[in-house]
Formats: sequence, structure tokens, C-alpha cells
Amino acid sequence: MSRQLIIHRAGPQVTVQDRGRPGLLGQGLSQGGAADPVALAEGAALLRQPASHAALEMAGMGGSFEMTEDTRIALTGAPMQASIDGQAVVWNASHLLRAGERLEIGAVTRGLYGYLHLGGGVATETVLGARAAHLAAGMGRALRPGDRLPLGDDTRAEVGMTLDPEPRFAGGLVRITRSMQTHLFAAEMLERFQNTAFKRDARGNRMGARLEFEGAPFAASGQLSILSEVIVPGDIQMTGDGTPFVLLPECQTTGGYPRIGTVIPADLPRVVQAGPGVTLRFEVIDLPDAIEVHRRHIATLAKLPATIRPLLRDPAQMQDLLSYQLIGGVISAHDDHL
Repeated sequence: MSRQLIIHRAGPQVTVQDRGRPGLLGQGLSQGGAADPVALAEGAALLRQPASHAALEMAGMGGSFEMTEDTRIALTGAPMQASIDGQAVVWNASHLLRAGERLEIGAVTRGLYGYLHLGGGVATETVLGARAAHLAAGMGRALRPGDRLPLGDDTRAEVGMTLDPEPRFAGGLVRITRSMQTHLFAAEMLERFQNTAFKRDARGNRMGARLEFEGAPFAASGQLSILSEVIVPGDIQMTGDGTPFVLLPECQTTGGYPRIGTVIPADLPRVVQAGPGVTLRFEVIDLPDAIEVHRRHIATLAKLPATIRPLLRDPAQMQDLLSYQLIGGVISAHDDHL
């Protein structure tokens, strides 16, 4: 029997996710996939396996898990409280989960989406070329207690590795490019949009994030006559009441609300992982600059495997060992203090 992950308890939005289904927009299906694709790349680097492997995405709350055989795991994305048989384990690191041990993952401490990666990846049936649940399209479902997920083969054995995650959990500046309707917003309104502090509404989901703010609404001229057209994740629509709504992986494929801009792919995880009280600000950049940022972002993800390091450092490899002052309070061997 192949290795299986047993679900004993699961939060309300624990799903299987991979990189989604690109190329089906013309057939009415958005790409979907992991809300935070950077977390997929980080988990793949920690386990030294392809980033195309499916993992578990946990929105806000994890669950209780068990393996039928010894299995390597990695934890990335929004940090969550985690333990194995009652012993706390480090986030952004790889560990060995032995058969029969209980992995408990609690609530997020910051951010929104955490990820559980497994050696060999989740090997559920593929649908339209991917294993990702796309709840808005009725593909797959949230996991429930009693579910058993098969895993793929894992030929590697190393664990106890860690990395420094890409910073994206504290909000901050989000870069956007102009959209097809940016010109419908007056210059002073676009300037005000860039000078406004936004916070993500708690009612958002994998389809989109509604942004809260103080001040007058953002209205476009002639917005009632805009025809529905193709939209993609990252687009910032202005709803009828002038509130920004950032589209996320499971967004619809067409829409008629005016778009003030589009979040660049490198910064979309910052919006995805914006937790309660976190402030987001937007800055418009030119398309050539956005393309260059995207190129550097892809290069950074490709270099992730080279950045992982042992979770526990080997003293023989610590060139700065003396700086740790492992022996303190040294006294003279000749002095008699008694």
C-alpha cells in the first residue's frame, strides 16, 4: 500500500493545491492553484523536489495529521503553531514525521495561508492537468476528518533544513501596473489611491480580497457603460460603491467593474498574506519596470534550493564559533576564592 496522509481534523479551508491550471481562461476557468505560490517554491526547495508537487493549503487554521509510513514534511507560508507528538517544530523548515506520530497545526500567528508539504507530494487524481481544488468551479473540496491522501514516491531522505522566507506577511508597498480602465480614473483620484492606507476585509476568500479604507469612494467616469471583458488575478476592480477588490487565484474570468490597476505577480502574495490589521499601500509602476521585477522574482525563486541550510548548525562549520562565547565567566586557575 502506498504511503497515505490521514486527516484526523481539518480547518474549514484545508485543500490540496499545486500551481493550478494555466491556459484555460478561454474555456472559462481561472488558473486557481496555491494562493501563495512562493510558499510552494519554498516547500519544494526545503524538500528538494519539484515545485509542481501538490501540497496542503491551510487558510487560517491547520488540523491534525498522521502518516502511515515515515515521511518528510516541510512547513511554509503563514507561520502557524505546529507540533509533532506534543513537541513544537520550527516553521519554514523540513522535518521527519514518523508513522503513527501526530502532527498538530493550529492557528496562524501572522498572515493567512500556511502550507504542509510532503515528500513525494500529494498524489490525488489529476483533473484537467492539475490536482488543485478549485472550489469556485466545483472542482475538488475542502478536506474532512477521515480523508486519506496518497503520496508520490520520495527518493530523498534529508530533513532538518531551513530557509529565510521571502518577506510578505507584514503588508507594505504593493506595486501595480495600469489596466485597460486606469484612464477612466481622474489623475487626482489615482494619486489619492496611491496615498491611501488599505486593510484587507476579513470576509475575503480565494476569489478576491476586499479592501477597507477611510475617505471618499473611488469612482471611474462612465463606469456604468463598461462591457464585461477578461480579468485575471491581481486585477483591482472598483465595485459599485467605489471599494477596491483585488482578484485572487479563483476569481471569475470576466467582469465589468472598472479596474484601476493590476498587482504585479511578485507582489500579489503580499496581498494574499495580509492578515488582520496589516496595512497595504499601492504604487503605480511602468510596464517595463514591472517586467524587470517579474524577471528578478522568477530568478529568485529558481535560486531557492541554493539558500537552504541546516536547521542546527554544525560547530565544525561555524567560522564565527568564537563569537558565540560558549564559555563565559572564566576565572584564574591560580586564584583561591575559597
